[in-house]
Amino acid sequence: MAKRAHVVIDAAPYFNVIRDAMCQAQERIFLIGWDFDSRILLSDGRRWWQRGRRDKERFPARLGTFFVWLVRTRPKLRILVLQWNFSRFKSLFRGTMMVDLIRWSFRKGIDFRFDSAHPIGCSHHQKIVVIDDSFAACGGIDMTSDRWDTPEHVPHDPRRRRPTGRLYGPWHDVTMVMEGEVARTLADLGNDRWKIAGGDDLAPCAPRQDSIWPEGLVAEFENVEIGISRTRAQYRDCPQVSEIEQLFVEQIRRAKRFVYAETQYFASRAVAEAVCERLLEPDPPEFCIINPLTANGWLEQKAMDTARVELVKTLQAADHAGRFRIFDPRAADGEPIYVHAKLTIIDDEILRVGSANMNNRSMGLDSECDVFIDTTRPANGHAGAAITSLRHRLLAEHCGVSERDIARAIAEHGSMAGAIEALCNGRHGKHLEPLPLKHLSEAERALGESALLDPERPEERFEPIERRGLFRRKGQLLRVRLMERVRRRMKP
Repeated sequence: MAKRAHVVIDAAPYFNVIRDAMCQAQERIFLIGWDFDSRILLSDGRRWWQRGRRDKERFPARLGTFFVWLVRTRPKLRILVLQWNFSRFKSLFRGTMMVDLIRWSFRKGIDFRFDSAHPIGCSHHQKIVVIDDSFAACGGIDMTSDRWDTPEHVPHDPRRRRPTGRLYGPWHDVTMVMEGEVARTLADLGNDRWKIAGGDDLAPCAPRQDSIWPEGLVAEFENVEIGISRTRAQYRDCPQVSEIEQLFVEQIRRAKRFVYAETQYFASRAVAEAVCERLLEPDPPEFCIINPLTANGWLEQKAMDTARVELVKTLQAADHAGRFRIFDPRAADGEPIYVHAKLTIIDDEILRVGSANMNNRSMGLDSECDVFIDTTRPANGHAGAAITSLRHRLLAEHCGVSERDIARAIAEHGSMAGAIEALCNGRHGKHLEPLPLKHLSEAERALGESALLDPERPEERFEPIERRGLFRRKGQLLRVRLMERVRRRMKP
């Protein structure tokens, strides 16, 4: 259960929230991440210090120095940082971060570990923060560079600056913050990873009588039951865990009216199979996917963008009722906004936020953690209106209009896609555009179909290509794809 919960949109407000919560820590701050950069500023980048909201004391905005300040001013506090081991090599090229690691090694209250407890080729992809076992965050935002941005996604914002001084583009992300028993459960999950990575067994924190919920943060959800789903590859004595994949398929099959999703990638065979099954129905639900224009990095583009083209084309062929749409967001000047969020809303009954993308790795290879609220649970019946409001808030951010405009347009046009097209067609401000699908060469098509760079399970890396890939036998994706090929050949 969670006494309170709130979905924080974009990293600028999230860094403010998590910084304020850390300032109230008494016993332990536990951070788990795919990447971590001690050089970032927990501010808008204009000040090297911040002022606390409750105690009004000044503290450093730079993360590495902020941690040192915390343990110096709170002698009983312990800060634990668990990071994917591949990021160790990044740290070598991050200048002052190496200085921070050396400084931390002399601080009794700070323990920094690299997590390598996974098969070769897998990554530790969770993004979790737990404070005193009573406040937690889980979502898509790492405490690293190239994340900070505001919901306005201002073009060429000078505050959107790497530690090196170079600017980066607009970045959209989402994380859920929670207070209550769910924080203790996430702490237990983190403790398991910490021990596997060579850390000590963490005793529970003493119960707090006060609240560390940040001042000014209005909870969207109160007294709700929050579920947790995980992905973990089989490794040594740890069994395979594929709860996220199972839950995606189950929840897509449950959808009656719509599925709204924001995801960094759209390349999961299992998710696409579930969507395809629904699109083939006489009256399918609406699917509205928000995706970045292209993946971030050459290898990711080859692995994810090529698979996305093949899957989207197949789903479009199955979409006899016109219910599947995929969009990419643009800033006011037309620059693509990178979508790093991992959020799904189904019928305004289910809300899930986490680290898992809609790609194969997140379904069975990398370590992932999602949290979700299901209003069909007796304790959560009151949460539906807040989920609707959140969906409207996200669409309003992407379309550059008010939440009232979004609600009115959806009611008028009967679908999210209709509302988006009416509000964004010819718009010069922030807007959503239909995702253009690039033309693939034969080599790119073969790479995308094989899922060679995006396997579903560790053992698939060593299987023949004909036994894996996006279009396996006994699936609707393969049937639709073959029918579409026949139809094209029969065209005069």
